[in-house]
Amino acid sequence: MAFNRKFRSTLIFIYDLLAVLVAWIGAYLLRFNFDVSAVLSHNPITWMLFVLLVTQYFACRMVKLYRGMWVFASILDLLRVFKAILISFFVLLALAAFVRNDDIIPRSIVVLYPVLLLFLMGGARFTWRIYKEYLKYGRGVGKGKPVVVIGAGTAGAMLIRELDRTQEWNVVAILDDDRTKWGLEILGCRVVGAVCELPHVLSDYNAQHVIMAMPTAPADVLQSIAKMASEAKASVFTVPGLAELMSGRVAVNIMRPVKIEDLLGREPVRINSEHVEQMLSEKTVLVTGAGGSIGSELCRQISRFNPKRIVLVETSEFALYMIEQWFRDHHPEIHIEPLTGDVKDAVRMNDIFATWQPQIVFHAAAFKHVPLMEVGNAWQAVRNNSGGTLTVAEAAVKHGAQRFVLISTDKAVNPTNVMGATKRLAEMLCELMQKQYGDKTIFNMVRFGNVLGSTGSVIPKFKEQIARGGPITVTHPEINRYFMSIPEAAQLVLQAASMGQGGDVFVLDMGEPVKIVDLARNMIRLSGFTEDQIRIEYTGLRPGEKLYEELLADAEETRDTPHPKLRIARSRDVDDNLLTEFKEWISTEVVSDNDVRTCLKKWIPEYTAMNISQ
Repeated sequence: MAFNRKFRSTLIFIYDLLAVLVAWIGAYLLRFNFDVSAVLSHNPITWMLFVLLVTQYFACRMVKLYRGMWVFASILDLLRVFKAILISFFVLLALAAFVRNDDIIPRSIVVLYPVLLLFLMGGARFTWRIYKEYLKYGRGVGKGKPVVVIGAGTAGAMLIRELDRTQEWNVVAILDDDRTKWGLEILGCRVVGAVCELPHVLSDYNAQHVIMAMPTAPADVLQSIAKMASEAKASVFTVPGLAELMSGRVAVNIMRPVKIEDLLGREPVRINSEHVEQMLSEKTVLVTGAGGSIGSELCRQISRFNPKRIVLVETSEFALYMIEQWFRDHHPEIHIEPLTGDVKDAVRMNDIFATWQPQIVFHAAAFKHVPLMEVGNAWQAVRNNSGGTLTVAEAAVKHGAQRFVLISTDKAVNPTNVMGATKRLAEMLCELMQKQYGDKTIFNMVRFGNVLGSTGSVIPKFKEQIARGGPITVTHPEINRYFMSIPEAAQLVLQAASMGQGGDVFVLDMGEPVKIVDLARNMIRLSGFTEDQIRIEYTGLRPGEKLYEELLADAEETRDTPHPKLRIARSRDVDDNLLTEFKEWISTEVVSDNDVRTCLKKWIPEYTAMNISQ
């Protein structure tokens, strides 16, 4: 390989010297109208050629011209060629000014020579690149699937350049709302009009695929495009954000179908990585519920901050296996301890804490499904969500953990269901733990709403219903929820944990609430169907379910934090007797659903228990 590389460099070097010869003689031939005898009789032609050859040799080495590969010739390579020729030009100019009268160099030669040399050296490199790209890509041009690209900006141009090199796609038209771009071309592809013309363009060009190259477009624009494409029975793809695009060339294999997250219009989360790293670096971090949606993403995000060890605690063997395998495949350098364990099992929790001595604890384990916990499982929700939290919290204090973070929910605000009430009770227990043991362990709580794609969320359910051909079931036409992506939620949990001073209830900025029926309609469109093909049916509110979720209780006040997407809620004071009373209650073997609701109502006045007869 080294020999081949040296051989190629030598050939290129020889070509450049020959280019000097051809350009020098060519300049004289042009000057003297191709009169060879007049050219040969001109004194400086020979000795000046020798000077220019030597000059060009050193100039090319000086500008590092031979580092570039002709097959990837670019503006940078052309600039290097120009610099090398500029050096030769100044040498020639100096010689022309100081030679004797009988060796005068015609002024036209001083101009013609560098122009011809630039044409020969630069042209050869770009001709070779065009030839090689034609051999590799050009023979399949026009044979791929016709596709319409939306967006004629930087992202669109980079995307079209990559698509032009593949036989899988054939860009037939570009759409952009910027009128100044209409009629212009990018690599031979014409900007034919505005985005609103998409249905007609798809029909005119017989295209069934749309690629959105607009990383910064607002959600309503993306929704409009997805709707037009679905009505035209075309599939919709998108490209990564502009920051990712600018980090390297767009590759076809990173295009992906538009996801429901793209249509929510949430801005990317930016966290203070320095603070989070100070909290996690070289620390042993324990995560309960480590195989769940939030828990597993927390583990992935934690791995970015150089932890000493991550202790993965999970009751589900399969979920634990999956997160363990993810670490083995993606971060084998991270020291993990995959451990099975139930947060209600005080013996097991104390054993884990005693063995691994975690400094930071994220408690994500919980029963989250509202209707399931409402009827027949209310006592188990209490034991797991509230009792399990207290068990892990006490183990954390006993074994010297520095920080305990409870993952809570928006359903804990003015709860109308057992699940939400048990999470609010868990918050209250942590507040009391902070009062009693805050000098040893800092306790903080983080509330947020639904996360897209989490276990039990509507997204997987809707996908399954669409795959079966429908119908999609929605409980009520007016029901809405707050949504954020799982990575976004996990990052904000870490940010909140690094900021908490003890006893704080952090509330995440969930943006605007989204109607579930709108979510269903968007998913139908993204799947390439219409509402005539996939019907939406309303089934009525389920036990414990309310139309609108809240993030703050009426009696709570909030204050800003340094992070724009985090606020701190100040809850009402918690009765100090709650801890003792709860421990006595949780030791009861079996409690009926109605008794659970009665006790929860006693401790949580804002809890509105459902009427079991409904």
